[in-house]
Amino acid sequence: MILARYVARRFLRSFVTIAGVFLLILLLIDMIEMIRRFSDRDIGLAGALGLAGLNVASSFYSILPLLTVLAGIALFLNLARTSEMVAIRASGRSALKVVTAPAVAAVLVGALTVAFLNPLVAVTGARYDEAVARIESDSRQTVSVGDSAVWLRQAVIEDSQESGQIVIRARRASPDATTLYDATFMVFDEARGPVRRIEAREARLVPGHWELSDIRDYPLSEPNPQAAATSAPRLDLASDLTAQRIREGFGRPEAVPVWQLPGFIAGLERAGFSAARHRVWLQMELARPFLMGAMVLIAAAFTMQHVRGRNTGGAVLMAFGAGIGLFFLRNLAQVLGDNGQVPPWLAGWTPPLVGGLLAMALILAREDG
Repeated sequence: MILARYVARRFLRSFVTIAGVFLLILLLIDMIEMIRRFSDRDIGLAGALGLAGLNVASSFYSILPLLTVLAGIALFLNLARTSEMVAIRASGRSALKVVTAPAVAAVLVGALTVAFLNPLVAVTGARYDEAVARIESDSRQTVSVGDSAVWLRQAVIEDSQESGQIVIRARRASPDATTLYDATFMVFDEARGPVRRIEAREARLVPGHWELSDIRDYPLSEPNPQAAATSAPRLDLASDLTAQRIREGFGRPEAVPVWQLPGFIAGLERAGFSAARHRVWLQMELARPFLMGAMVLIAAAFTMQHVRGRNTGGAVLMAFGAGIGLFFLRNLAQVLGDNGQVPPWLAGWTPPLVGGLLAMALILAREDG
C-alpha cells in the first residue's frame, strides 16, 4: 500500500503539472483568438480574457484523456530515469501491480471530472454562447439555427391530451429561440395523417402555446385546400415546448450537465426530438474515467521498460501515438453512435475496453518470468 500510494502520488503530481501548463496555453490561445475575432467590437483585454475563461473549460475538458497519457508517460519515464522502476521490479513487484495504482488514480480523477467539471463546462459554455450572441447581435438581428431552415416537432395538445404531431419549419429563429420567422406548422393526426397547414409570418413561443401572427390556415382535409384557406391576424396554438428545450435540442449534448442528461433525454423524446446524440454522449461520459485509466495502461505498455538513450524518444512517440489513436477511435465511435450505426453503449464503452485490453496484453507480453 505504501508503494501504491507513492506511485499514485507521483502520477497525480505529473497530471496536475501537465494539466496546469496546458490550461494556461489554451487560455492564452483562446484569448488571442477572442481579440482577433472581436477586434471590431472593442471588447478590450478584460473582455477577451473573460470570454477565453468561459470557453477554455470546454477545450480543456475535451483533451483530458490526452493529458492523462502524457502524465503516465512522464511518470514511468521519471521512475525509469531515477532507477526506481528497476528497484521496484527487483523487489518482486509485477508490472501489473505497479501500473494498478496510477490507473486507479486516473479512473478516480476521471470520475471527479465527470461529476464536477462536466456541469461546470455546461454552465460556462452556455454563458459563453450568450456573451458571444450579445456581442455579435445588433438590436433586432436574428440568428439562423440551421443551414437553411429551423425544424421542430411537438405533440398536438387538445384538452391536455396528445392527439398527433406538429412539424414546424421556419426560415430563421431569434437568438433566444422563442421567436420563429416565416414559419409553417404542419399538423398530423394519428389516424388521418396531415390534416392542417398553417403559415405564419411570425411565431412567438410563450408558456403553454405559440402566438402566430399574420396566419393563413389551409384545411388539408378539404378537396381544395387552397380555396378553403382562411386568413387571420393572430392564432394561438397549444404547445408543450419551452425555450430552454428548443435551445438545448439544437445545441450540443455537451451543453447539458451529465446529472441532468437522463431527465433531459426523456423530455426530449416526449417532445418528439431524437435523443440519439444525447444517449451516446451520456454513455461516453460514463466511460470517460475508464478511458483515462486505459490511457495510463497505454503509457505503461511503452515506457515502463528501463529505456536508455535513443530508445526513449521512440518509446515516448509510440506511447503518445497509441494514446492519440485511442482518442480518435473514441471520436469515431461517437460519430457512428450519433448516426445510429452502433448502439450508444457500444459507442461509449468499446474504446476504453479495447485500449485497456490491448495495453494489458502488451504489458503481459513484456513481463519477465
